[in-house]
Amino acid sequence: MTIGQHLMAVVLTAIGVIRAIGDGVGMPAAIISGVAILGWHTAGTILPSKTHSRNLAAWWLLGFAAIWIAAVAVSAEFVWLAFLLWLLAGHLLSLRWGLLFSGFVLAVVIVAPILHHGTTSYANIFGPLIGGIFAFGISRGYLQLLRDAAERERLVTSLTRAQAETAELQDELALAQRHSGAIAERTRISRDIHDTIAQALSSIRLLAHAGAGRTEDPDAARTLEQVETLAGDSLADVRRIVAALAPAELEDDALASALQRMLDRIRDETGLQGELHVDDSMPILPTEVEVALLRTAQSALANVRLHARASRVVMSLIDTDDTVRLGILDDGTGFDQPAWEQDADAGSSYGLRFMRARLRELGGGLDIESTPGEGTALSIHLPIRPGQASATVAAPTTEEMP
Repeated sequence: MTIGQHLMAVVLTAIGVIRAIGDGVGMPAAIISGVAILGWHTAGTILPSKTHSRNLAAWWLLGFAAIWIAAVAVSAEFVWLAFLLWLLAGHLLSLRWGLLFSGFVLAVVIVAPILHHGTTSYANIFGPLIGGIFAFGISRGYLQLLRDAAERERLVTSLTRAQAETAELQDELALAQRHSGAIAERTRISRDIHDTIAQALSSIRLLAHAGAGRTEDPDAARTLEQVETLAGDSLADVRRIVAALAPAELEDDALASALQRMLDRIRDETGLQGELHVDDSMPILPTEVEVALLRTAQSALANVRLHARASRVVMSLIDTDDTVRLGILDDGTGFDQPAWEQDADAGSSYGLRFMRARLRELGGGLDIESTPGEGTALSIHLPIRPGQASATVAAPTTEEMP
């Protein structure tokens, strides 16, 4: 388009100069008019690209029109450059101002032959009219193509960023799963050791102590005392192993760490301030529950980032009996919840619908409260043991059993 614009300027100016000289205009005046037009056009193609100022481009176009009118005053043959002006008007001006400018250029094109020759023709009127409409329409269409291309580039960039964030989240999720699995396995082993070996050693020590107090045989009493001492020492070792397996590792909760990293990342990227509050009594959660909560939190934060225009978001992880609750509260624009519920039933708002579907598969749910201008609150709840919850839901009551 730019190359075509330059070629059009050169060709139309050359035609105007040649025809003006052939029409009896002095060669110096015709050449000076052509050089002025090409010089201003060349300068205009450089200045707007460096300043990126739409206002400057509009003033440049007005100056170009003034030079063109001066050239038309020298010779009516320079009206050919009106097609270039129509193209530039569609590209540089808004639709309203572009139409006004194009109408003014058309008026000059129609009046110029009358002023120079005292007459005109239908071809001199309808030809430029049709050509002007065509040129202005092409320019507006090209501008729309540029806007569409910029929008596609923005969407591609956003998609690439979303894919990178998804990949990072998958890595974090895999790390959280491994960490959670390791904690769960260490906890199971420590509990099994405590419930079996530690209890057995404790019983041996008590029996040896009781037996040493009842026997009259010194050798047997000494042997039982040795057994009691060995059992006590072994029990202390077992308790040390149990303490090393469970409590220290449980202080670093995988889900809380992953949620905090998500809040830190969104703060670094967008400036959105985030807070995380975790209940001190939060137990070790099954991996599938942690995964569901982490994915739901990711989707919710994506909605806050893209739609809420919020400045602060607060997340809270709470243990309530056999249920874990994740609350997400933002101070954004909110939305019309009744209207959204109707749209959701009609098949829109897939993000929140998918959240609910994922949570319902594990026996949980999603509660939403929002008012326009007052932010949005999400409450995600899941049973700590989804398998037990599903079994409870699926089991028939006594009234249902035959």
